[in-house]
Amino acid sequence: MLIKTKYIITAIVLLSLGAIIYGFIIVGEQPATGNKYIGFGTVGLFLIAMPLFLLKESKGKNVKDYMLNEENIRKMRDVEEKKTKKR
Repeated sequence: MLIKTKYIITAIVLLSLGAIIYGFIIVGEQPATGNKYIGFGTVGLFLIAMPLFLLKESKGKNVKDYMLNEENIRKMRDVEEKKTKKR
C-alpha cells in the first residue's frame, strides 16, 4: 500500500515541531543538546518539509501563469477596468 505524500509531509512537520519544542525545553539544562534539537527541527521544517510541500502543490501547474510579464500585466489591467466599469 502506498503512503500518501501529505501524510509524510505532515509527519515531518510534526516531528520537526516536536524536536524544536523539546529543544527549547532542555536548552536550560543541556544547551548543546537543546540547540541541536532546535537546529535539526528547523532543518526538517524548512529544508525537507517545505520543498516537499511545494513540489506536491505545484504539480501540474504552469509556472508562466504566475510570472509577471507584459501579457499578464495587460490581463490584470483588463480585469481591473472591467471591475471599475461594473460599479
